[in-house]
Amino acid sequence: MTEEVREEYEVSSEGAVRHWPVSYARMFDITPTPTQPAALTSLVFGKEVCGTVLSIDADVDRAIVDFTSSMVYLHSVRDVRTYAGNVENTWGAINEGDVIYYDRDANATMPVGTKLSTSPLDSGGVVNPVFGWAVYSGRVTYPLGSVAAATVDVAVMQSGSGGGA
Repeated sequence: MTEEVREEYEVSSEGAVRHWPVSYARMFDITPTPTQPAALTSLVFGKEVCGTVLSIDADVDRAIVDFTSSMVYLHSVRDVRTYAGNVENTWGAINEGDVIYYDRDANATMPVGTKLSTSPLDSGGVVNPVFGWAVYSGRVTYPLGSVAAATVDVAVMQSGSGGGA
């Protein structure tokens, strides 16, 4: 039996933006908010696809998420580096080029609306997914944070669906 050659197969062109509808149930934050970071659940911790919520449709429990690689958004980032038990343990300055993670502990230890941090592991020692990298922006001057438990606005180039993580 031969494989069928499809006439229509392309869903997203190379280099195009990637705005996809996502079920709330497949997101870490099942109550997404536009302009906030998002991460989809996955079978492999640390390999979750991440992006920025563009809009929501509560009637059908779906969000439109921008998963475009290299898009830059201004996000709130916690300067936590490590956890001890269920509490933040160490902090450090955030510099241009630093990796920014979608932190699973966001709702437990951080201010409301802050889902990103500089911690590669959550409080249980599980790998956090790479959300992106701190980049230069005219609105942001590095280093940022540098005091214990600081939450700062960071220009973040998201890894998106193209990876790099």
